[in-house]
Amino acid sequence: MLEVAEIFRLHGESFRAQHELTPWQRKAMADIVHCRTAYLGGHLERCDRCGHERYSYHSCRNRHCPKCHGEQTQAWLQKQTARLLPVPYYLLTFTWPASLRPLAQAHPRPIYPLLIQAAVASLQKLARDPQWVGGTLPVLAVLHTWTRALLFHPHVHLLVAAGGLSPQATWVPARHPQFLVPGYALSQIFRAKIKAGLKKLRCLDPSDPCWHQPWNVHCQHAGSGQKVLDYLARYVFRIALTNSRLETIEAGNVTFRYRDNRTQQLHHLTLPAEDFIGRFLQHVLPKGFQRVRYYGFLSPAAKDRWLRLLALLDYHPPALLLPPTTPTCSCCGHPLVRIRNLARAPP
Repeated sequence: MLEVAEIFRLHGESFRAQHELTPWQRKAMADIVHCRTAYLGGHLERCDRCGHERYSYHSCRNRHCPKCHGEQTQAWLQKQTARLLPVPYYLLTFTWPASLRPLAQAHPRPIYPLLIQAAVASLQKLARDPQWVGGTLPVLAVLHTWTRALLFHPHVHLLVAAGGLSPQATWVPARHPQFLVPGYALSQIFRAKIKAGLKKLRCLDPSDPCWHQPWNVHCQHAGSGQKVLDYLARYVFRIALTNSRLETIEAGNVTFRYRDNRTQQLHHLTLPAEDFIGRFLQHVLPKGFQRVRYYGFLSPAAKDRWLRLLALLDYHPPALLLPPTTPTCSCCGHPLVRIRNLARAPP
């Protein structure tokens, strides 16, 4: 199967020679190229029952690698599933305006946090109004920067319960069964908070036409929230491209497939290899940036409020069952035993 790593091996050097990359982009390229190869070392495993041996090379563990984090993804999904409450959920999507995307590309460190924080603050401002909810909502926020064709399209998804904790520490459900908060008011508050944030960062262009246009904030019912979690989990630890979507690399061109979000039709896109690498790398996040964030009583600092809420709802979450981590023999299913380490390549 064709891999992103192979494209980097063939065309990465020429791409680096012609483009100025950030340190985190260079590191992502190097890690992906070396992932699960002898360069990172590994170990030899043997089955005590049938004697089958397997060489296992180490993963790079870079959060943008298409081959890493399978077990971590499943563990994250199970943990978030166990935190779903027995109430309806909504999915809200806040999109960064097209005319401001060059600014986000040039300054991801301050812009991405601004996008997430403005989206959450806008929602909480309306939710605290008793006309709509009257409490603080639990929010799971996940930043995405791509379309399915890997174009630059920053947006943040918020998975939100239809209710929250009141100032009196009681559970209050959303007031309206048809919607969570009014979308038009939400988009206006979001636009104002982004404008104030850019002004504080000293990168506001008041003449940009986006300040006089409606902003894209989408809100939809999400049922129990499980399907949204399944979708978000796919991209929590990687960029939105699996190796299985790559089809060919011929004459310096890469072909991959994607499904159109609106029509759901399958498309095949062919790009010069260097254009493909550029599209991939523009989604590599700065070092230390947190793509996933938790607010309200989902915050790690709000454990007491979380336990109080479970008592209010008289709800007992299912036990968390983590996937097994012991490797098993592909021949007989018996656990494999590590018998020898393989040295990592010298720097």
